Amino acid sequence: MKLICIGRNYTDHIEELENERPTDPVVFLKPDTAILIKKQPFFIPDFSDDVHHEVEVLVKINRVGKHIDKKFAHKYYSEIGLGIDFTARDLQSSLKAKGLPWEKAKAFDGSAVIGKWLPIKEVADVNNIEFSLKKNENIVQKGITSHMLWKIDELIEYVSKYFTLKIGDIIFTGTPAGVGKVYANDKLKGYIEKTEMFSITVK
Repeated sequence: MKLICIGRNYTDHIEELENERPTDPVVFLKPDTAILIKKQPFFIPDFSDDVHHEVEVLVKINRVGKHIDKKFAHKYYSEIGLGIDFTARDLQSSLKAKGLPWEKAKAFDGSAVIGKWLPIKEVADVNNIEFSLKKNENIVQKGITSHMLWKIDELIEYVSKYFTLKIGDIIFTGTPAGVGKVYANDKLKGYIEKTEMFSITVK
């Protein structure tokens, strides 16, 4: 399985990092080794002094598809989740300045938190999902999927032009503003509406 991640999908986050607004979705991949093992803490890697949390709504693909039309995209997922795309921001900035790929900053071991899954039938509208991240019981990120530049079905249409989607693949749909540095002993909890989707400790 693969993790397909979307960058710069919320205007407020684009402005937060002073990035250029893209004309197409920004896409990068994480390998399955990036998945943080359940019930394990997140260990800050020794190659970074500035790892940031980025909370994101997740979509799990449930059938094989290629060149999926947006009007059929809803048939390719039946669960919605929440996770974190941990980013070594200092390393990413250095790589970007040199025009190099981001993978070392985005796809390192343990950089992808995947929480529990909600059946789509329990979600009133995938294009209006409210979600948030608490750090040490304080809300640090808050978003709603209606603010995405490209909605979930549009993302599925776009990425399936380039990659065959397979059962179990997960799409990270982008993060809202509020990304920030994590420190040892931080407690991170993610929520869709009022439902806790994950809880992890930083080491």
